[in-house]
Amino acid sequence: MTQLLLPIIYLAFISLGLPDSLLGSAWPTMYPQLGVPFSYAGILSMIISLGTIVSSLNSDRLTRALGTGRVTALSVGMTAAALFGFSVSGQFWMLCLWAIPYGLGAGSVDAALNNYVALHYESRHMSWLHCFWGVGTIIGPMILSAVLRVGGSWATGYRVVGLIQCAVSALLFATLGMWKRGNIQQEEHGAKALSVWEVLSLPGAKAGMVTFLCYCAVESTLGLWGATYISQVRGVDEATAASFGAMFYIGITVGRAISGFMAMKLLPKQMVRVGQALLALGCIFMMIPAGSTLSGIGLVVCGLGCAPIYPNIIQDTPVNYGTENSQAAIGVQMAFAYVGSTFLPSIFGALAGVGGYGLLPYFAIGICVLMTVLFVIQKKIVETKVKTN
Repeated sequence: MTQLLLPIIYLAFISLGLPDSLLGSAWPTMYPQLGVPFSYAGILSMIISLGTIVSSLNSDRLTRALGTGRVTALSVGMTAAALFGFSVSGQFWMLCLWAIPYGLGAGSVDAALNNYVALHYESRHMSWLHCFWGVGTIIGPMILSAVLRVGGSWATGYRVVGLIQCAVSALLFATLGMWKRGNIQQEEHGAKALSVWEVLSLPGAKAGMVTFLCYCAVESTLGLWGATYISQVRGVDEATAASFGAMFYIGITVGRAISGFMAMKLLPKQMVRVGQALLALGCIFMMIPAGSTLSGIGLVVCGLGCAPIYPNIIQDTPVNYGTENSQAAIGVQMAFAYVGSTFLPSIFGALAGVGGYGLLPYFAIGICVLMTVLFVIQKKIVETKVKTN
């Protein structure tokens, strides 16, 4: 039954990515019509992220109460409703209200699906599934761009993506019976839900959670400020810099496709170390004052380095904390991830305002070093626990 569910899970991961990149792509068109400053996109992003954090922290309870299938179907449906809400919002405060279900719909399904895949599938599928999430983040802006080219509005673009989400949600509801068969629900209801503090008390959990926060902080900071660094520090025109910024995300997506094949030979912890080494190498390339091309290549190498880290940390979660605790642990990991991706890029923006955007590769490699040290500490704690037992 798990093999029959695999195509549905792949589709769900694409749908997870569809709305994630819409706001950034649509905002240049949205804010003049709404009559608000450009910076207000940060307010919407913060509300969405806070909703996702709350949803992630409650994913263990929701999944044990409803099951992975229902959580996935309901969450995608909630996201579809939020997208339609965005499409009919003529004022900024209305967008703020719809941003709440927008965020709440993302956290639980992300944690539930990641845990299900970590428990039931080989590590290569985790990499490929997150590659498909990247495909979703590419398709979303492409749909918006196509709508705008034919004379449509940003609201129409949101509506089209909302319709796609509705179709995916309907398919998920239609296939709920597949999740109910076999021992899937027995596994989900087998142990009590853990609180955040109980999760953090697990051996190696504190170091592991901050490791995940550091990774997401690096990825989101490089993604947000990478093109600005290439443009402002290396003196490249904005169009070329933007193309390098896009290549960073393409590097992550392609890298995850490649990582799936590498995962057939390497353990998840080895995949994480390969990614950390590539990420550090990319940062070093960006530091070298040898022209814009090397800095651009460095940003792409950073994307390739980011590729295996996220999915393989998730894949190793049942090994690190036990299968009975993995759902709760992944929920807390998702919350830490969104804390890192929400606040660290803003912190760098404030630092860059004082010291300049040339600080970017140094900021990124500093976090990368911290992530690597914490990852080693976590694995040593976990391996010591296994030997002791």
